[in-house]
Amino acid sequence: MAVLKLSMVCFLLFILHSNAQTLSLDFYSKTCPSLAKTVSDTTARFIYAAPSLAPALLRLHFHDCFVDGCEGSILLNSTSNNTAEKDAIPNRSLRGFQVIDAVKLEVEKKCPGQVSCADILALVARDAVSQIKGPFWKVPLGRRDSRVSIGSRALTNLPPPFFNITQLIASFASKGLSVKDLVVLSGGHTIGVSHCSSFTTRIYNFTGRGDADPTMDPNYVTELKKVCGPTDTTTIVQMDPGSSKDFDNDYFSIVKKRRGLFQSDAALLNNAETSKYIQSHSFNQFDKTFFSDFAESMQKMGSIGVLTGTAGEIRRVCSVVN
Repeated sequence: MAVLKLSMVCFLLFILHSNAQTLSLDFYSKTCPSLAKTVSDTTARFIYAAPSLAPALLRLHFHDCFVDGCEGSILLNSTSNNTAEKDAIPNRSLRGFQVIDAVKLEVEKKCPGQVSCADILALVARDAVSQIKGPFWKVPLGRRDSRVSIGSRALTNLPPPFFNITQLIASFASKGLSVKDLVVLSGGHTIGVSHCSSFTTRIYNFTGRGDADPTMDPNYVTELKKVCGPTDTTTIVQMDPGSSKDFDNDYFSIVKKRRGLFQSDAALLNNAETSKYIQSHSFNQFDKTFFSDFAESMQKMGSIGVLTGTAGEIRRVCSVVN
C-alpha cells in the first residue's frame, strides 16, 4: 500500500511537471503569428493613457496565479449561484479587466478561438510593466482557461498584507516559489498604490491598544495619519512614495528605512536571506540585477498550476465560460 501511494504521488508530480513543460515560446507561431504585436500594441494604448494600469495589471496576474494557478479564473464573473474570485474581499480593488477584454477582442479578430485568456493576461502583465520602463521577461505560452472560479479560494491562497515572514515563506513555497522569489516579487511594490484600509491597523491600533506598529518609522506613521483616518476605505497612497510610477530599486530602500507600507513588507527584514537581498539592492536605484531577478521570478510565477493540453478550454470571452 505504501509503495502504491508513493507511486501515485510520483505520478501526480510527473503530470504537474509535464504540464509546465508544455508551455513554449513559439506555441502560437502557426495558429496566431501576430499575437505578440497585437497584445503589445493594444496594451500600449491603455498604458499611454493611464500608466497606473501597469501595476494594476501586474497585480491581476499575481492574483490569478496564486489561486488555482495561472488559468484565468480571476477573469470570470460571478453567477447567480457562485461567487467568483474577482468578487472575493482580497480582489475587490483589482483593476485592469477592461484591458484584458480589449486585448482579447483584438486577438479574436485575427485568431478566433486560438488564444487563451490566461496567456493574454500573462502577456499583458509583462508588456504593461516593460512599457513603463520596467523589466521584460519571456512568457512561455500554451495555458488554457479554467471553467471554475471560486471566491473562497482567494481567501485561503492569497497572502494578506499582515502576514509575517514565516507565513509568507510558507505561502510562496506552496506555489513552488523560493525565499528569493518572495523578496524579488515583493519588489513589485515599487509601483502602484494601496487603499488606507490595507494598513490602518498598523498605524492606529496594532495590538488593540490604540498603538502603532513599533517596527515602522514613527515619522512615517505620522505622515500616513495625515492622509488616512482610522476608518478610511477610499483614500489611496503610494506604496513607494515619490517613485511609485517608476519601476526601480527604491522599494528596497524604503523597506530598509522601515517605511514599507505593509506588515508583509516589514517582515522581509526578519529573515536572513530576504534582509540580505534588501541590503544589497537598496543603494543603486536602477541596479539591473533586480530587473533580471524579477524577470526570472515572474517566469516561475507564470507557470504555477497551468492547464495545458485538453484541460480547461479557450474562452471566447474572458469573463464567462463557453
